[in-house]
Amino acid sequence: MGIAQMREDAQGNATEAGARPRQLRGHTAAPRPLTAPGWADPLFPGAGRGSECAAAPRPRPPAEEAMPALLAAAWALLACAFLAALLLLLVLRRPRGGSGSSSFVCGLFQDLVRYGKTKRGCGPRTAAPRLRQLPKRWFTHFYVVSVFWNGFLLICLFQAKFLGGLLPSWIQCVHHALGRDSQSEDIDSEHFSALLVLLLLWLHSCRRLAECLWTSVFSNGVINIVQYCFGLVYYVAVGSTVLCQVPTNVRNGKELSVQISWYHIVGVMMYIWASLHQHRCLVILANLRKSKSGKVVSLGHNVPFGDWFERVSCPHYFAELLIYVSMAIMLGFHNVTWWCVVLYVLFNQALAAVLCHEFYHKNFSSYPKHRKAFIPFVF
Repeated sequence: MGIAQMREDAQGNATEAGARPRQLRGHTAAPRPLTAPGWADPLFPGAGRGSECAAAPRPRPPAEEAMPALLAAAWALLACAFLAALLLLLVLRRPRGGSGSSSFVCGLFQDLVRYGKTKRGCGPRTAAPRLRQLPKRWFTHFYVVSVFWNGFLLICLFQAKFLGGLLPSWIQCVHHALGRDSQSEDIDSEHFSALLVLLLLWLHSCRRLAECLWTSVFSNGVINIVQYCFGLVYYVAVGSTVLCQVPTNVRNGKELSVQISWYHIVGVMMYIWASLHQHRCLVILANLRKSKSGKVVSLGHNVPFGDWFERVSCPHYFAELLIYVSMAIMLGFHNVTWWCVVLYVLFNQALAAVLCHEFYHKNFSSYPKHRKAFIPFVF
């Protein structure tokens, strides 16, 4: 082979090497397809027109997917705690002797679950330490907190979903940690359901606050410091739980349409019905301490009659349960987390109703025997 021919071969090989893309040893580079209009490059999301609408949401890791289940589990655990307290109370109603240690525990338990008029006539005090007592009228503070906190959440959620605003960063952290990714195509309806429930929860708190201030007549009953702190935390937690029912995989500022479903209508009607009866029952209780002119003449207790009092001792507790059930209906029946909240309300209100029912029977010999404690004809 001549020298000229060798130079030509060397130049040809150099040209081919320059034309080929640089490759790592042992790897074959696949040619990248051209970016077409409306196609998003998976390595460079900003490439190509329409990539902003084609990019898929980041899948949640298993740890994040478990967080919404933890929220439901927390409410379920709380419901079980009150169920256990209810069963224990029913057991302790039977007369029985006990050692000093058992009477100590029983006394502390009674102090934890009883409040208001139910603290009276519950037997002699034991050596159990008394928790710090606060006026029962401080129940008003619960609704003050609820009105401000849930009103704040309602405004933030409304701005984020309808006006294109952003949730505060610290709320976004909680929302994404405890919220859920929607597996449903009916996302607009889910957003509207959560907004509706949060709105009605806020209206419920406003009504209860107004009743505490201008309708109810509080006696000199007391609650303990644990019950007071628990009530404050509860109304913050329940509103935050509603916020976490809004799907997290829809970006803020997305145009949102309002889709009213049949279960929204059923839930709202049930909410109004239960709220009206609860208000009537609270007015009946307040009138037991007022004269016909509306002046408070007594702080004692009497047997109420009228409305749902003809069937149960505590119809206002039963109405509270129905209000939370109506919210579960508005969320579309399938929201497990909110049904756990309903279970908590069921056992919590049942415990309070049993104590009130016991008080009426002990203090009024002519108390109607046909009345149930909590649920008409059932319990």
